[in-house]
Amino acid sequence: MKQTTTDTTLDELFQLCSDRLKQIYPPLLEEIPSLDLKTAMEYTLLNGGKHIRPLLIYATGMIFNAPLENLDAPAGSVELIHTYSLIHDDLPSMDDADMRRGKLACHKVHGEGIAILTGDAMHTLAIQVIASHPSQLKADRRLQMIQILTHACGPYGMAAGQALDITVMNDNTISEDLLLDIYRLKTGALFAACIELGWLASRDDDEVNQQALREFGHCIGLAFQIQDDLLDIESSSEITGKSVGLDAKHHKITYPKLVGRLKARDKIQSLYQQALEAINYMGQQAQLLRDLTSHMLERSR
Repeated sequence: MKQTTTDTTLDELFQLCSDRLKQIYPPLLEEIPSLDLKTAMEYTLLNGGKHIRPLLIYATGMIFNAPLENLDAPAGSVELIHTYSLIHDDLPSMDDADMRRGKLACHKVHGEGIAILTGDAMHTLAIQVIASHPSQLKADRRLQMIQILTHACGPYGMAAGQALDITVMNDNTISEDLLLDIYRLKTGALFAACIELGWLASRDDDEVNQQALREFGHCIGLAFQIQDDLLDIESSSEITGKSVGLDAKHHKITYPKLVGRLKARDKIQSLYQQALEAINYMGQQAQLLRDLTSHMLERSR
């Protein structure tokens, strides 16, 4: 498989990502002593999904010719983090969703207790993957990756964003700035981490590149969340593969509800444009990442 963004197509990237993730997880799940936990982890982790976050890692790393095995560690780790977050999001105490990725949510099949433990197990396994997955990654790079990922998904990122989601997003007086800050925490932080993780998997150490990619990641993460808001309003479970209409059901003040759908769409376009401008100087080497960005902009699920 080609490893540069100048000769890899989007379809090839999708296939590469899917194939490599399928190789990472089976050995990790094989020796789990609890059959119930193992079954629930397989049910959710191997249950399809868009793989947007690991795709971003591969596309970014390939700009700088990062070895694919170096990209496998953060890609496999982030998909574990993302899947754990979906399992917990779907719980009755959170979004109370029945469907995920076109199937019943984990807790609907395996019970709430096992679902919670499945998320917990994936969270810790994610760190193990970065720390020990075979690759050329040096210890200092692995440590940097762990620092970036844990900051993005813990109390300074995703977890804080989710906490604010369930505590203040029902407030009709919420400001646009606060709402966007919540989105940056619960979604944008992990997207930005993915981009930076892809860069760290290479040997590049140019801080200008790092900062540009960080801005790119924050922009597309914020746009992605606003898109999700619109899909929750306008799409169907058959198309998205997950429960829709939950924001209205829980009386959440989402961005489209706060500013209107037209302004929300304008904001998405503005954020994607800002993201593309941040990496414009990278030229043809970043074309695959641009193509993936366009694909995300046009998504229907």
